[in-house]
Amino acid sequence: MADALNEAMDMREIEARSAQRLLSGQSWDDFCDVLKVAGRMIDQFRDDPSDLDRAEWYRFLTRLARSGFERLIENAEPTRPRLRDMVWRQSINVQTVDQDHLMCQFDEARDYRIVGTRGTIPYFVLALLSAPAPDDAGARDWAPLGVDGLKLFDPANLKTTGFLGSQQLRVEADGRFEIILSKNDPGEGKNWLKLQPDTNCILIRLVWSDREKEVAPDMRIERLDGADPEPVTPALMANNLAWAAQNVLGYAELVRNWWNGTQGNFAAKLNRLDYSRAQYLSNGGVPDRHVAFGGWEKRLDEALVLEFAPPNCEYWNFQICNIWQENLDTFEDGNGWVNNYRFAAEPDGRVRIIIAEHDPGLGGNWVNSYAHEKGIWGLRLVRTESTAAVNLWRLPLAQLEAEGLTALKPEAAIATGQFVD
Repeated sequence: MADALNEAMDMREIEARSAQRLLSGQSWDDFCDVLKVAGRMIDQFRDDPSDLDRAEWYRFLTRLARSGFERLIENAEPTRPRLRDMVWRQSINVQTVDQDHLMCQFDEARDYRIVGTRGTIPYFVLALLSAPAPDDAGARDWAPLGVDGLKLFDPANLKTTGFLGSQQLRVEADGRFEIILSKNDPGEGKNWLKLQPDTNCILIRLVWSDREKEVAPDMRIERLDGADPEPVTPALMANNLAWAAQNVLGYAELVRNWWNGTQGNFAAKLNRLDYSRAQYLSNGGVPDRHVAFGGWEKRLDEALVLEFAPPNCEYWNFQICNIWQENLDTFEDGNGWVNNYRFAAEPDGRVRIIIAEHDPGLGGNWVNSYAHEKGIWGLRLVRTESTAAVNLWRLPLAQLEAEGLTALKPEAAIATGQFVD
């Protein structure tokens, strides 16, 4: 009893401090200062980014800020849970072009219900996530801590604590379903995702094959306690501003860590693809797939050619991104990626992908490098226990055009697609 009373007193003190910081303008100042810290992180990429990369870096930060406003402020009211899609043109962590991402933020683990209809898309998966976050996020300044503050508070450091795929879902004959999100099992026959004490987000990945013909699931989330909607408070706004700022800093650090840090260091091992469960699961991944990530590099007058045989799986895709892990055409021009619903296969079933500034006219699957000379790429295989080995060539584009496919000499191929720790 005493512990519960002390905890309640502590929370009232935290709310009071948070409210005071918001009303004095200190929370806003810290929000702006954290964004400044994130902006200066471009210097940690040394000379790797080109002028184009640097322009995209600042655009990337604005997209992160916009995403944070939408998800962590507009749709982070505890009494108004909502499932909202990622904001337009936001692409994080080599985000699959054929997936939509619905998210709902929880301020603490409560009991929820998701109701909806199945739709006709091939597959979707719900994942419960946790990210490091202190109870007093809105009650203190984060900018002075810089990147070190992410050890305590990092909205980008998402860990999956539970998931449920559409193939496991109990759906009624009319296509309707209900999913309970709770700490305790609701009983036999119920679709259930177990909430952990630190669960603070749900992410739903919708996988499309043909957006013009298919229908997405229609889902709505609600609290089971039926709490009435409440107006925003100064303490809540202080808390949400802190979340939104740390979200920008967290993803800025994430892309740096993947590029030249300990989590990936792709800059030091370019033009290869590594399957790593740890790498994929490090940011909200679900263990029903294999994903190979890596860094790529070529001059504007060169081409990269990849060949692989996809295994049997629900879905696969290959895509290239910039250093900041954004799809190069940002999903608009129908280029920048290849998947199992839209690709040209070779007679033996293999897939050939040519990455170049223009189509050399040799068939296969051309991916535009959009004036980029380096970046991140990924090969994603969903709902499979198998992986795909990859042969890779780097050669002058003029040579490829002049010699055709005979330029792809087997002895010159780089074998990649290996598992790493």
